[in-house]
Amino acid sequence: MIRDTQVPLSALPAGEVGLVRALTGGRGLVARLAALGFIPGTEVMMLQNFGRGPLLVAVRNTRVALGRGEAARIWVSRKRG
Repeated sequence: MIRDTQVPLSALPAGEVGLVRALTGGRGLVARLAALGFIPGTEVMMLQNFGRGPLLVAVRNTRVALGRGEAARIWVSRKRG
């Protein structure tokens, strides 16, 4: 059975793809994330996630470095078997 689950972007392991579902936080943070390309419906790929420190994510053919707190405000869905 395949289920659609939502997790914060900071929880995705390297190499996994997610679909942006929601942005949480203040107006300024949400506007900044949207300007970087994190818009609901957009596909993102985790390039580097060591479990602490900054993350490296591919979004709209661009590599973006995010702090762990910022990544925790981006909710993505992923497929699990």
